[in-house]
Amino acid sequence: MTDLSPQHESRGAVSVEELARALPDSALVTDADVLASLGHDEAEWAPAGKALAALRATSADEVSRAVAACADLGIPVVPRGAGTGLSGGANAVDGCLVLDLSRMDAIVEIDAENMVAVVQPGVVNDDLKAAVAAHGLWYPPDPASAPWSTIGGNVATNAGGLCCLKYGVTRDYVLGLEAVVGGPGGGYGTRLRFGRRTTKGVAGYDLTGLFVGAEGTLGVVTEVTLRLRPARRDAPRTVVGAFDDLVAAGRAVAAVTARGLVPAALELLDRFCLEAVEEWKHLGIEPSAEALLLASIDTPGASGDEDASAVAAAFRDCGAVWAEQSTDPVEAEALFEARRLAYPALERLGPVLTEDLCVPRSLVPAMLARTEEIGRRHDVRIATIAHAGDGNLHPLLITPPGDDAARAAAQAAFEELLTAAVEMGGTVTGEHGVGLLKRRGMQRELPLGVRAMQKAVKDALDPLGVFNPGKVIGDDPDLGDATSRARASA
Repeated sequence: MTDLSPQHESRGAVSVEELARALPDSALVTDADVLASLGHDEAEWAPAGKALAALRATSADEVSRAVAACADLGIPVVPRGAGTGLSGGANAVDGCLVLDLSRMDAIVEIDAENMVAVVQPGVVNDDLKAAVAAHGLWYPPDPASAPWSTIGGNVATNAGGLCCLKYGVTRDYVLGLEAVVGGPGGGYGTRLRFGRRTTKGVAGYDLTGLFVGAEGTLGVVTEVTLRLRPARRDAPRTVVGAFDDLVAAGRAVAAVTARGLVPAALELLDRFCLEAVEEWKHLGIEPSAEALLLASIDTPGASGDEDASAVAAAFRDCGAVWAEQSTDPVEAEALFEARRLAYPALERLGPVLTEDLCVPRSLVPAMLARTEEIGRRHDVRIATIAHAGDGNLHPLLITPPGDDAARAAAQAAFEELLTAAVEMGGTVTGEHGVGLLKRRGMQRELPLGVRAMQKAVKDALDPLGVFNPGKVIGDDPDLGDATSRARASA
């Protein structure tokens, strides 16, 4: 059983009335049904505690006052955005304040001359894209949840997406941020700015990079300064390859990499995913193969045609039944829309346990084969989608509702998949974050000394354990012994 109680010294049970007295200008949410809905993200299999209250913050000052009051009362703070996470990173712990940042949704500034945007954490990814596009600019990170997920949540997990193969992940675009912190930064509730607006800058430790991907465990991000790119001039070309075998599709991914080709996106969907999307949304896709590869080529001019032809050739050389450049933009968009809709389409079929492992690109075929073998051995249906071009695979383990035996089998398969990724020199999470679901996997991936360093950072910046306790670093049985040994040898 996962312990979701606060991980810091508490003053005992705190009442909602005490918290309300400490925050007289804030409207606390206490309705049980609303708290339950705000107390978890989309990771259906991750446990969630019972929050004391929630606060829908509307300003950084309100966040600051809330954090200061919670630290004084011994109440943990769990930040959340749109709740689209898939690892339990925004799940409530018992007795916490859920700090909902979705109403802090202002685009503060778009500096077109310097290609910079300043936004609050509740800005939706696609809304930012649309706003900067009006200035001839582009914000590349594009997780499949971009129509709903917020920039704050993207920062919390260092989200990637379809275009990260060529253009990088969220951390590559975060120049600076403001956060409400605790500990040595000036006490709980202090607002500090990290980073810069300039293209380059190496003054001191990279605290901005440290906060990106920290899942709200070091402080609450209240503003983000983002790097932008010029908008792409040419419409991307879409190359589609159909395969009778999932592993053959994986070999085609490795071949694209080996030939030095860099599509803007290279996505994989298996037949099960395509059928689920078509049954739900009726996009006009007729699945006729076991797997599809979708490549988006945005190289401008004639070079783009050459790159598209080279990618199609790599697909055919690795056994594609057919591989062609799509000449129908509507068809191409429908295929990429199917990729974005795959997870919610599969959710309709039953509880889904979502993987997020990443392996070296040359080992994508081996990881796909291992995934099929683990699914067969545990008798678990595993659908596969992937940002295949960068080795980030999303096996989706699907179980019938109410089937406890199938659920246990899926959980065992889930842990085996994490172990397989680590054995191949990969990672247990490429973009969803550790949260609650991947903590044991992270412990297998990272050496004890590295985990001890991470805990030391957490303890230094959040000595009271106020910020999102139990996530990422929590529940590591080896760290207590490591700390004791380190103190003894000092």
